[in-house]
Amino acid sequence: MHLSTELAPRYAVGLSQVDRELLERYLAVLHAELAGRNIHAERIGQPASFLQAIRRLGWDDSLPATAMIHYDDYPKRGEMLPRALAEHVMAQLEDPANLDRWNDPARRLVTLILIRCGLRLGDALRLPLDCIVHDAGNAPYLRYQNHKMKREALVPIDEELQAAIAGQQHRVRARWPHGAPVLFPSGRANPDGSRRASHSGYQHALGEWLLRCDVRDEHGHPVHLTPHQWRHTLGTRLINMDVPQEVVRRILDHDSHAMTQHYARLSDTTIRRHWEKARKVSATGQAVILEPDGPLAEAAWAKQRIGRATQALPNGYCRLPMVKSCPHANAPLTELTTMFQQFMARFRLSALICPRDRIG
Repeated sequence: MHLSTELAPRYAVGLSQVDRELLERYLAVLHAELAGRNIHAERIGQPASFLQAIRRLGWDDSLPATAMIHYDDYPKRGEMLPRALAEHVMAQLEDPANLDRWNDPARRLVTLILIRCGLRLGDALRLPLDCIVHDAGNAPYLRYQNHKMKREALVPIDEELQAAIAGQQHRVRARWPHGAPVLFPSGRANPDGSRRASHSGYQHALGEWLLRCDVRDEHGHPVHLTPHQWRHTLGTRLINMDVPQEVVRRILDHDSHAMTQHYARLSDTTIRRHWEKARKVSATGQAVILEPDGPLAEAAWAKQRIGRATQALPNGYCRLPMVKSCPHANAPLTELTTMFQQFMARFRLSALICPRDRIG
């Protein structure tokens, strides 16, 4: 369904008749035919860009002022689901014995870079031959081109990965003595080493490697994954290890915090899991049991966090806000202070009594 080929010829003769009413009719037809599909937003964005170009470049002054597509005309994007791999799956993938089942050491290294550095597959396959730089403390970094953001980026690496990259550089220089520009040249029809390895070649080899390793999920089913899931997994791991979100954003080279926040939401899930395992008691000392997925679980979790934030004390937090309101934010502290003062008063009084009087 395109505006120019189907709907506009029925209701508009020229550009001057392409008004908001026509666009709303077009949007209604799109919603009926494409709702829920990724192409829905694309079919809205194409005429929106065209109309914007007409005005910006002055192609035709007859375009009505009402011929505009607004931001809220686009379908709302659904919440992105986490795509990180489960840790028991990662344990199988990172097992040295399984990594050694790669037939090609170059593809084994690509896998390590994707897992440990979180690069996109295209950026990893485009790595230059000299891709390691060092800071003033001689710590190694992987230098790569972030093609999505069109900029160069750095990610810290460990000595083990640095040694593996050095081994790949040695193999490339041995096969192409006159120099190859990329770290992962294609092994076929590549006399000068200028052609890099392909996406499809790695993805096909990845599927075969997973079969050889017999990687299984928690239900015992064979695991199928995409290389990009390792990027999600790294971000999730960093967030759940309490790495600051800004640091995670820098490591993954996100352009904004919006994408990093997709991983940050999992941090509350991690905290929630520990909270559910802990023993919770009411104000009367009775154990409180909530279903983790029950209708009140989220409300209870929010109430717990709000109580800690609003009634914080130097040595903990007040339990009273979980039961009822209190006009004195430091009421427990005041009560403890009063008890301490009374205790000290009795102590000073007893200290003034003569020991002879105590005996008598």
